[in-house]
Amino acid sequence: MSQAGRDARQRAVVLDTETTGLDPATGDRVIEVAAIELVNLMPTGATYHTLIDPERDVPPESTRVHGFTAEMLKGQPKFAEIVEGMLGFIGDSAIIAHNAPFDFGFLDAELVRAGHKPLDRTRMVDSLALAKERYPGMPNSLDALCRRLGIDNSMRTSHNALLDVKLLAQVYLELMGGRQPGFVLALNIGGGTRALAGLDRPRTPRLVTPSEAELAAHAAFLRKVKEPLWLQPPFAAGTP
Repeated sequence: MSQAGRDARQRAVVLDTETTGLDPATGDRVIEVAAIELVNLMPTGATYHTLIDPERDVPPESTRVHGFTAEMLKGQPKFAEIVEGMLGFIGDSAIIAHNAPFDFGFLDAELVRAGHKPLDRTRMVDSLALAKERYPGMPNSLDALCRRLGIDNSMRTSHNALLDVKLLAQVYLELMGGRQPGFVLALNIGGGTRALAGLDRPRTPRLVTPSEAELAAHAAFLRKVKEPLWLQPPFAAGTP
């Protein structure tokens, strides 16, 4: 499907980065970018993910967060080598991120370094800000939101960008009121169609036969109604 076609169907991307530290202004770099495509709030299965050689060391305190060392990232592409593919996947869509100013700040620094324009901030959707508005005064980290909203995050033992965007997509759907209690949305990835899980199964019709008492009560009710429609053709019993 063309980019224009996706945008017409309310396309957005959920994005996350991992970095060597907290501040691009002091030389910290992006080491991982992950994004998944949403159409009408639902994942389509389209995914972007890459590790990046930061061309510098990775402090131990950062490694404890995401698990990556400088040695593990050696040989991975540099940001300038992945930027076109990343921008191609993001397109012109809205970009959803948890604490989005952090991710935008790092990506903007990398983009400028690679000779590109910073991201348009009007495209930024900060799910952390949305969560704080909905749950004021409560913990609103991704882990806290997963626990509160009943989303399984047991696989999240470290900050892995690809896993985080998959979890955030579910959190964002909940924040936007897209999933109703008791219903499970199923996505047909190939055709892009959606159905309520279980509701598309064949059903066996069940014949309901009223009792004599129910028929008598219904007849008594109709006698109180002036020219009841139910006694007119073709509804009257025996009418051809």
